[in-house]
Amino acid sequence: MGIWIDTDMGFDDIAAILVVKSHGLQIDGISLVFGNAPLEQVQRNAAGAASAFAWDFPIHAGRQRPVLGKIETAQIILGETGIPTVGVGLPDAAELPHSDAFAALCRWLEDGKGEKRILALGPLTNIAALCLARPDLAARITELTWMGGGVTAGNHTASAEFNAFADPDALAIVIAHDLPLRMVDLDLCRNVTACMSDVTPVRAAGGKNAGLLADMLEGFITIATSRGRNAMALYDPCAAVALVAPDCIGWKKARIDVELHGGLTRGRTVVEARAAHAARFNAEFAETVDTPRAKAIILATLRLEASR
Repeated sequence: MGIWIDTDMGFDDIAAILVVKSHGLQIDGISLVFGNAPLEQVQRNAAGAASAFAWDFPIHAGRQRPVLGKIETAQIILGETGIPTVGVGLPDAAELPHSDAFAALCRWLEDGKGEKRILALGPLTNIAALCLARPDLAARITELTWMGGGVTAGNHTASAEFNAFADPDALAIVIAHDLPLRMVDLDLCRNVTACMSDVTPVRAAGGKNAGLLADMLEGFITIATSRGRNAMALYDPCAAVALVAPDCIGWKKARIDVELHGGLTRGRTVVEARAAHAARFNAEFAETVDTPRAKAIILATLRLEASR
């Protein structure tokens, strides 16, 4: 049973893809979207990752701007490439063959074989485009697990998590089309962190990518340590854990909406989980996580890949 991954290809996206791949799940395809960086850089990141890790699944270029408004990237935090590193970066690689994500997603959904599960790790613009242009095919998605949103607060702004803020209209479209949304939010992910001591075993693993993975992991953790924290949340890999170890995550049904207006609140996800409002529930959010197990799965994947 294969899955589709929609990603803006930062370091934690790469880690999430490695988690999925290392646990034997078939990746039917990957669609790229702006987010951590502009789409052109996301494509370069994907080409470099595919070269470094010998990925053979198809990778397709998707939307380069949000449904409405200006492009917002995370480069102010992640740097120009969208992947901070303390040394080695992804290799320069030949451009990926031109392939349109919308057409590829349509072909994948038109094939009626098996469940159609999507792991979304960035702004939901590609999925929203599918909803608007081919709602008949979007209705075939059996599960949409998204790393995004915040039950209590944001990170890119005080109100909004980055993936929601970068294209809140896309999230609203996905919600309006009743897709089977499962939100893995900031609060959940912040339970699963990596610190500098977690870098050493990756660096010592001895494989050809040990230095690359260790330098990118350390660069990622430095985002937190440079701000006075001792550990960095492993955001996107937490969403991958929901697929490879479903019993590691506890889900709760809720009504999820997104704020589309207001300079201070645009992109805020509003989660109503009180039982009295059950008739309006439209999604699930990850409420609990087996923190030691989730962290072990993610770091074991990085060590394994670093040993190859």
